[in-house]
Amino acid sequence: EDPDETVQHAAIHSISIWRDRTAFDQLTKFLPDNSTSLQRAAAEAFGRIGDPRAVTPLFAAIGKQTSPDRILEHSLIYAVIEIADPKTTAPFAESDNPLVRRAALIALDQMDNGGLKPEQVKYLLLSKDKLLKETAMAIVSRHLDWGSALTGLICQQLSAENLSASDREQLQNLLVQFAGDEGIQNFIAIFAARNSPRKESRITALRAMSHASLKQAPRGWLPVLLTNLEESDEAILRASIAAIRAMTPLQVNEPNATPALLRLARDEKHSADLRLEALAALPSRQTPLDNELFSLLQANLDSQKTFSLRSTATFVLSRQKLTPKQLLALTDALKQAGPLELPKLLSAYNRATNEEVGLRLVASLKDSKGVAALRPELLKPHLTNFPSVVQQKADELLLSLNTDAAAQRKHIDELLAEVKDGDIRRGQAVFNGSKAVCSTCHAIGYLGGNVGPDLTTIGKVRTERDLLESIVYPSASFVRSYEPLIVSTKSDEDYSGILKKDSPDEIILVTGPNAEVRIARNDIKEMRPGAASVMPQGLDTQLTKQELADLVAFLKATSW
Repeated sequence: EDPDETVQHAAIHSISIWRDRTAFDQLTKFLPDNSTSLQRAAAEAFGRIGDPRAVTPLFAAIGKQTSPDRILEHSLIYAVIEIADPKTTAPFAESDNPLVRRAALIALDQMDNGGLKPEQVKYLLLSKDKLLKETAMAIVSRHLDWGSALTGLICQQLSAENLSASDREQLQNLLVQFAGDEGIQNFIAIFAARNSPRKESRITALRAMSHASLKQAPRGWLPVLLTNLEESDEAILRASIAAIRAMTPLQVNEPNATPALLRLARDEKHSADLRLEALAALPSRQTPLDNELFSLLQANLDSQKTFSLRSTATFVLSRQKLTPKQLLALTDALKQAGPLELPKLLSAYNRATNEEVGLRLVASLKDSKGVAALRPELLKPHLTNFPSVVQQKADELLLSLNTDAAAQRKHIDELLAEVKDGDIRRGQAVFNGSKAVCSTCHAIGYLGGNVGPDLTTIGKVRTERDLLESIVYPSASFVRSYEPLIVSTKSDEDYSGILKKDSPDEIILVTGPNAEVRIARNDIKEMRPGAASVMPQGLDTQLTKQELADLVAFLKATSW
């Protein structure tokens, strides 16, 4: 009864420690219309005491909130979970009050033997109440055993007309979440098929195929995708190609997708980016590229092409087996390749042994405008299979690339003196432009990629010198969680990237903008830290001094 809140708090704490059931009536007085501190203390005491009678006043307190206090709400719900009385809690899961219903569902889901059934949750996935909808999605995502119970609802949703973009995204997430369920797999195949009546539903199903991280692609999916590749609708074709590209190695008796992909790649009626995506879905180093396809790839390395086209063409060339004649032709493209493309194009030469190819390669690299992107430890492995005369010629190039720390510091100091008076607006244009393509990998605010660190507040924590060094020498230091990793496979392929997923069955490496590779655990021979950032160095050679000054000014001003 003491009006001093400190004394009241001490009294509640004493009741909590002693688990005094006789203090039930006194505790309930602190739940409604009181300070949040006392309400949380009373909730904690009720949770410790474990008296089922407290469930009703706890939900009453939850329901009285006009604007939910998340900390207080957590204390009240956690007390219900600790009391662990499903019989008393269950009726509140049907409450008309969204806050009470949400809290009861969470409590039943979290308490031992809560007995929450999918029927109590699944239709809330269609709720117009955002909070209930989000709660239902969070609960469902923890119950992979509910797949069969959700098939009817998912089928109904896939068949619905005029779904909003957010509803379709949620439906896609559900399909991905339960893609391991055989019934859901069958529904995905049915709705992705050519005879499916709604284009939007087909694309949703196809995207679910692309994002489903399954150890083995379901047997019925590839025939559906191959049939889709016979269509002319580019949206369906793109989604089908993306699904094929995302699949882990298929069973030996599955149909071969290569002929259909090659047919699409050769079809000039389709856009260049779709044709390149078809080539990107081909198995690595198993499909010789004829001159027509090689010319298509080479043409899209041009610096005037969009970054997306250059990136996809680079990806294909880096992983397919080229003839010595094609490798010689590619050396000409290396002279114009930028720092983002050049290091990856070198992978095309990993198995080359021809002396003429090696000598032309070294000569082209010396003249390449993107050579500043190379580091000796990255270049040398690409030259190891060439004859000694080639490696001797390469020694001078390797020596020129071996910039020590002192030389780097000197270069940064010189640049820092030159990149003054940058313009923030122009810098934003550089950040989003096609030269530096910073926004492809980095986000600021709600826009941009997620390959590299978020730069929303970078101006608060980095000096102009730090920012300049990170642009010019990105491998000088790494942000935590963005350290590069090198993965060697049993087929003698090396992949360098940032670890996106690490599971018992597979890993996923982000190898660049809009590029990732999925590697099965049983295919990995070695994993080791990398020394080179996914972001290439040498961007300062792509930008004018003024553009570099503008970019630094923009980044320094980024401090939301």
